[in-house]
Amino acid sequence: MILSLIHLISTAIIVGIIWVIQVVHYPSFYFIERDEYVSFQKFHMDKISYIVVPVMLIESISGFILIYNEFNTVLLISMILLFFIWVLTGIFFVPIHQKLTSGYQEELVEKLVKINWFRTIFWTLRLLLVKAYLISFY
Repeated sequence: MILSLIHLISTAIIVGIIWVIQVVHYPSFYFIERDEYVSFQKFHMDKISYIVVPVMLIESISGFILIYNEFNTVLLISMILLFFIWVLTGIFFVPIHQKLTSGYQEELVEKLVKINWFRTIFWTLRLLLVKAYLISFY
Protein backbone atom coordinates (compact mmCIF):
# COMPACT_ATOMS: atom_id res chain seq x y z
CA MET A 1 0.00 0.00 0.00
CA ILE A 2 2.71 2.50 0.97
CA LEU A 3 4.70 1.76 -2.18
CA SER A 4 1.60 2.34 -4.31
CA LEU A 5 1.08 5.70 -2.62
CA ILE A 6 4.73 6.63 -3.15
CA HIS A 7 4.33 5.77 -6.81
CA LEU A 8 1.10 7.75 -7.13
CA ILE A 9 2.53 10.78 -5.33
CA SER A 10 5.76 10.81 -7.34
CA THR A 11 3.80 10.51 -10.57
CA ALA A 12 1.44 13.32 -9.51
CA ILE A 13 4.41 15.54 -8.61
CA ILE A 14 6.12 14.99 -11.96
CA VAL A 15 2.84 15.61 -13.80
CA GLY A 16 2.57 18.95 -12.03
CA ILE A 17 6.15 19.75 -12.91
CA ILE A 18 5.78 18.82 -16.59
CA TRP A 19 2.64 20.97 -16.95
CA VAL A 20 4.45 23.98 -15.47
CA ILE A 21 7.38 23.34 -17.79
CA GLN A 22 5.07 22.97 -20.79
CA VAL A 23 2.82 25.96 -20.17
CA VAL A 24 5.20 28.40 -18.46
CA HIS A 25 8.85 27.45 -18.39
CA TYR A 26 9.67 26.35 -21.96
CA PRO A 27 7.67 29.22 -23.51
CA SER A 28 9.58 31.64 -21.26
CA PHE A 29 12.74 30.71 -23.20
CA TYR A 30 11.50 33.06 -25.93
CA PHE A 31 11.78 36.02 -23.56
CA ILE A 32 15.31 35.52 -22.23
CA GLU A 33 17.72 38.21 -23.37
CA ARG A 34 19.97 36.72 -26.06
CA ASP A 35 23.18 37.87 -24.38
CA GLU A 36 22.05 36.10 -21.17
CA TYR A 37 20.74 32.96 -22.82
CA VAL A 38 23.81 30.71 -22.49
CA SER A 39 24.07 31.31 -18.74
CA PHE A 40 20.30 30.92 -18.40
CA GLN A 41 20.35 27.56 -20.23
CA LYS A 42 23.22 26.26 -18.11
CA PHE A 43 21.40 27.44 -14.97
CA HIS A 44 18.20 25.74 -16.15
CA MET A 45 19.94 22.43 -16.87
CA ASP A 46 21.76 22.46 -13.55
CA LYS A 47 18.85 23.46 -11.32
CA ILE A 48 15.98 21.58 -12.96
CA SER A 49 17.89 18.34 -12.42
CA TYR A 50 17.68 18.79 -8.66
CA ILE A 51 13.91 18.75 -8.96
CA VAL A 52 13.12 16.25 -11.72
CA VAL A 53 15.80 13.57 -11.35
CA PRO A 54 14.90 12.46 -7.79
CA VAL A 55 11.18 12.44 -8.59
CA MET A 56 11.72 10.53 -11.85
CA LEU A 57 13.91 7.98 -10.07
CA ILE A 58 11.39 7.46 -7.27
CA GLU A 59 8.62 7.13 -9.84
CA SER A 60 10.59 4.59 -11.90
CA ILE A 61 11.91 2.50 -9.04
CA SER A 62 8.59 2.33 -7.23
CA GLY A 63 6.83 1.39 -10.48
CA PHE A 64 9.26 -1.42 -11.25
CA ILE A 65 9.00 -2.78 -7.73
CA LEU A 66 5.19 -2.71 -7.93
CA ILE A 67 5.23 -4.64 -11.22
CA TYR A 68 7.76 -7.11 -9.83
CA ASN A 69 5.67 -7.73 -6.71
CA GLU A 70 2.34 -7.98 -8.49
CA PHE A 71 1.86 -7.95 -12.24
CA ASN A 72 -0.98 -5.68 -13.34
CA THR A 73 -1.80 -4.82 -16.97
CA VAL A 74 -2.82 -1.22 -16.23
CA LEU A 75 0.37 -0.63 -14.27
CA LEU A 76 2.42 -2.28 -17.02
CA ILE A 77 0.92 0.03 -19.65
CA SER A 78 1.72 3.03 -17.46
CA MET A 79 5.31 1.83 -17.09
CA ILE A 80 5.61 1.37 -20.85
CA LEU A 81 4.55 5.02 -21.18
CA LEU A 82 7.21 5.93 -18.63
CA PHE A 83 9.79 4.04 -20.69
CA PHE A 84 8.80 6.09 -23.76
CA ILE A 85 9.07 9.29 -21.71
CA TRP A 86 12.62 8.37 -20.68
CA VAL A 87 13.49 7.50 -24.29
CA LEU A 88 12.07 10.81 -25.55
CA THR A 89 14.02 12.63 -22.86
CA GLY A 90 17.28 10.93 -23.76
CA ILE A 91 16.92 11.08 -27.53
CA PHE A 92 15.40 14.55 -27.94
CA PHE A 93 15.45 16.72 -24.85
CA VAL A 94 18.96 16.17 -23.53
CA PRO A 95 20.58 16.86 -26.93
CA ILE A 96 18.39 19.93 -27.56
CA HIS A 97 19.27 21.39 -24.18
CA GLN A 98 22.96 20.65 -24.83
CA LYS A 99 22.76 22.49 -28.16
CA LEU A 100 21.08 25.44 -26.47
CA THR A 101 24.09 25.84 -24.16
CA SER A 102 25.86 27.24 -27.23
CA GLY A 103 23.27 29.98 -27.59
CA TYR A 104 19.64 30.72 -28.32
CA GLN A 105 18.20 28.98 -31.36
CA GLU A 106 14.52 29.74 -31.86
CA GLU A 107 13.88 26.60 -33.92
CA LEU A 108 15.20 24.45 -31.05
CA VAL A 109 13.05 26.27 -28.50
CA GLU A 110 10.03 25.76 -30.77
CA LYS A 111 10.92 22.09 -31.04
CA LEU A 112 11.15 21.82 -27.24
CA VAL A 113 7.72 23.35 -26.79
CA LYS A 114 6.13 21.17 -29.48
CA ILE A 115 7.62 17.79 -28.62
CA ASN A 116 7.23 18.32 -24.89
CA TRP A 117 3.49 17.92 -25.45
CA PHE A 118 4.20 14.19 -25.91
CA ARG A 119 5.83 13.95 -22.49
CA THR A 120 3.09 16.09 -20.96
CA ILE A 121 0.33 13.89 -22.39
CA PHE A 122 2.13 10.62 -21.63
CA TRP A 123 2.77 11.62 -18.01
CA THR A 124 -0.81 12.79 -17.60
CA LEU A 125 -2.07 9.47 -18.99
CA ARG A 126 0.29 7.68 -16.61
CA LEU A 127 -1.22 9.49 -13.67
CA LEU A 128 -4.71 8.45 -14.76
CA LEU A 129 -3.56 4.85 -15.21
CA VAL A 130 -1.80 4.75 -11.83
CA LYS A 131 -4.93 6.14 -10.21
CA ALA A 132 -7.05 3.52 -12.03
CA TYR A 133 -4.64 0.82 -10.85
CA LEU A 134 -4.97 1.97 -7.24
CA ILE A 135 -8.75 2.19 -7.45
CA SER A 136 -9.01 -1.33 -8.93
CA PHE A 137 -6.44 -2.75 -6.54
CA TYR A 138 -7.83 -1.33 -3.33
